[in-house]
Amino acid sequence: MASDANAGILSAFFDYLRVERGSAKLTIAAYTSDLAQFAEFLEQRRQLLTNARREDVRNFLQELFSNSLDGRSVGRKLSAIRHLYRYLLLDGKIEKDPTLNIDSPKQWKVLPKSLSRDEVEATLAATQPRNDTARSQALALRDRAMLELLYAGGVRVSEVADARLEDLKLDMGYILVRGKGDKERMVPLGVPAQLALQQYLKEGRGVLARKRSSPLLFLGTGARRLTRQRVWQLVGKASLASGRHASPHMLRHSCATHMVENGADLRTVQTILGHADISTTQIYTHVALDRLKSVYAKHHPRAKAKA
Repeated sequence: MASDANAGILSAFFDYLRVERGSAKLTIAAYTSDLAQFAEFLEQRRQLLTNARREDVRNFLQELFSNSLDGRSVGRKLSAIRHLYRYLLLDGKIEKDPTLNIDSPKQWKVLPKSLSRDEVEATLAATQPRNDTARSQALALRDRAMLELLYAGGVRVSEVADARLEDLKLDMGYILVRGKGDKERMVPLGVPAQLALQQYLKEGRGVLARKRSSPLLFLGTGARRLTRQRVWQLVGKASLASGRHASPHMLRHSCATHMVENGADLRTVQTILGHADISTTQIYTHVALDRLKSVYAKHHPRAKAKA
């Protein structure tokens, strides 16, 4: 069994640390925890420590980042794995070190979490009025329009809260957004987003404004300004219908991920999201590649080795 084989490898390594290296108990305890976690990761994929590839190590580190582990902790685990494979290489158990040329965790970019298309649809559909009052219906229209804008345009939560009525150009199908560094960009809007915004302006915004004036596009009751925290709360509440707790940032990531999956070029995605550097946008190619791999493995007749 893989677990028995891996346990034997780790036991020999820890003996080596104690006897040959004279390592402190604290170091060995930390290595024990970190390497046991790595071994378990490999066992779930029916892999032995001696058969691990560079891709396996990277996937393990990426999973740690995806679970919100900080860079320092990931770096410590990578250090333990490096020491293990140096030992195995010196002892002749392996011929190639799978930790070679793996970037420091400080250089890694965490793959963003995004919703599936079905989860997005469930989130958008969750904005139903709680009762028949004009206020409740107006709030539901506002929330639907905000969610559509967050997903359709990949805009930031601050850009939604700060959006002005005059920035919305529905007749031309876009909204003018002021992003980081007060840089302006035009964000195109799909038909569902346009219709949701149109209905909110026609039937909801005036009810919330209560005859008070405000330059802002999205209003709270009495023309109050919506805070970023409030937008986060509204998105989180609506996303519960999808079975996952989402944030405005996840809708932004979902917009970019789904565009790249459908063949959008990175320059276009960069422009829509307002990234100053294309390297920030390139992270979505990794997300799309994971999707391509899974689809290939599922559907190509020769993707899997025959028994």
